Amino acid sequence: MNRRDLLRSASALGLSTVAGRVWAAPKADARLLVVFLRGAYDAANVVIPTGSDFYYRVRPNLAVAKQDALALDGDWGLHPALRDTIMPLYAKGQAAFVPFAGTDDLTRSHFETQDTIELGQTIGASRDYNSGFMARLAAELTRVRPIAFTEQLPLIFRGGAEPVPNIAINGVGKPAIDDRQAALIAAMYKDTPLANAVAEGFRVRNEVYQSISNHADQADRGAASPKGFELSARRIGRLMRDTFNLGFVDVGGWDTHVNQGGAKGYLADRLGELGRGIAGFAEEIGPGWSDTVVVVVSEFGRTFRENGSRGTDHGHGSTYWVLGGGIRGGRIAGPQVRADEAHLFQNRDWPVLTDYRSLLSGLLGRLYGLDQNALKRIFPGNEPANLALI
Repeated sequence: MNRRDLLRSASALGLSTVAGRVWAAPKADARLLVVFLRGAYDAANVVIPTGSDFYYRVRPNLAVAKQDALALDGDWGLHPALRDTIMPLYAKGQAAFVPFAGTDDLTRSHFETQDTIELGQTIGASRDYNSGFMARLAAELTRVRPIAFTEQLPLIFRGGAEPVPNIAINGVGKPAIDDRQAALIAAMYKDTPLANAVAEGFRVRNEVYQSISNHADQADRGAASPKGFELSARRIGRLMRDTFNLGFVDVGGWDTHVNQGGAKGYLADRLGELGRGIAGFAEEIGPGWSDTVVVVVSEFGRTFRENGSRGTDHGHGSTYWVLGGGIRGGRIAGPQVRADEAHLFQNRDWPVLTDYRSLLSGLLGRLYGLDQNALKRIFPGNEPANLALI
């Protein structure tokens, strides 16, 4: 075999060459799910600075009382809506929180900043809307099976060499197109560049529907049916347990300008649903939870002071969650400052002390064994931060 044939064979096997040396790309043996809370959730009322008198002074209607918060350490508490779901994971060292996290995008625009995070590109540079950071991550791995649990393919998965399937996991019903019609449509695209994508789309659709239908037939007698995100997350858990290992899902409803509530109310209800969903996902994954990482992000945080409508407005820094059976959790990770007026960003918001790209880059490097060159391709112009979460 000559050198050209050798390199062609290496490429077909998912191998790369560096300075004449053949090496295998890291394997996607672990599972990763990114949960995007669209709308900018109020992190300060979820991971609560219970040691801050300033917090209680500027949130007379919204603050969660110290006696209601679940103690995480001497300075921080967790919202009581997460008592039975996320707090047990934290107690077992399977959940960590990273406050003062976010992006250097200062627009405070939902759409602008959501795009910023999904693309994972350098602020101020020309944006490539066909290059999401999870698509770039997938390109660095072998044995990867990515999927977006969304109605449309999100920016975060755009631009990959192979098409990424997407399917709305909420309210999945029997496919509107039957097998005969699917075969006719596939035949229309035969011998075109879209042939593989069309065939894969129908195959994944049927696989997801079959998985969900089979589970629905096994209803537990007398048990309450899960609702909302909990049901969706359990479906995602079963699919990622058996088939997929790189997933993305978004959850809306976090833009709380009016009547946000404190220990109870609108935000508390949303948090309860989110917590039950994540706990249900972990339960469905089963023993694979030890090799699974869930990262919960949002585009930005909210104003530290409550507004005149008993809500909060668009802010800056947020708090990210990292969960999984094999992480080093049970702690508040990353650099921190006092939650007081002197440390507010522009006298209104949490500052950003941990860049989201640095956080994710360091996490992905440890999770998949990616080297610095690979991490630079996923997050160009960024230095990874090692928060010792893995």
